[in-house]
Amino acid sequence: MILLHPTYFPSIVQMVAVAQSDAVVFEVEDNYQKQTYRNRTYIAHANGRLTLNVPVKHSKKKERYMMKDVVIDNSFPWQSQHWKSIQTAYRTSPFFEFYEDDLRELFVEPVEKLLSHNLMIYSKLTDLIGLDANYTVSTEYFREPKQKDFRFLAVAKTDSVFELEPYTQVLQDHHDFLPNLSVLDLLFNEGPNTLFYLENQRTFQSLSPNQR
Repeated sequence: MILLHPTYFPSIVQMVAVAQSDAVVFEVEDNYQKQTYRNRTYIAHANGRLTLNVPVKHSKKKERYMMKDVVIDNSFPWQSQHWKSIQTAYRTSPFFEFYEDDLRELFVEPVEKLLSHNLMIYSKLTDLIGLDANYTVSTEYFREPKQKDFRFLAVAKTDSVFELEPYTQVLQDHHDFLPNLSVLDLLFNEGPNTLFYLENQRTFQSLSPNQR
């Protein structure tokens, strides 16, 4: 059993953890942290990695507030911008058209809470990949969790800890292989092979506590 933060279109490494686990518990009783995968993801672009950032409304009092209370700022059309960026990046990938209709709805219906949106994304992605989507959510903040603690995967700077097998990326002619992008990159390039890829990475086999 593993403990994770729900993130926006999760990274490949996070989905490797999901695919290689028996059960998933999402931490939902924590304080929101800026500049993490909670409200951002990375996709491939002709010039390298492109950040897709979900705007959120911040507390005017500058107080800490909980992840489950974070409200998305819909004052400008970020959803349509994200979808256009994804279309531009992946319309020529082998499997984009196969998943396009299923994913488009995530960028059409207005959303209010970041947490519920991330959980909806997780359910959609696991369905498309063929993963068991069952999960539970925490009822308290786990300071010393009994589950295997992978909450640190929500922090982008942990990327260097892992080694993923390269796969063919549609924009690879423009730059070197880009590791650990959103799992969308893997899905659009590998299609039905995505689950096999996730299940067969050795990412978590040699991870020691001091690497967290």
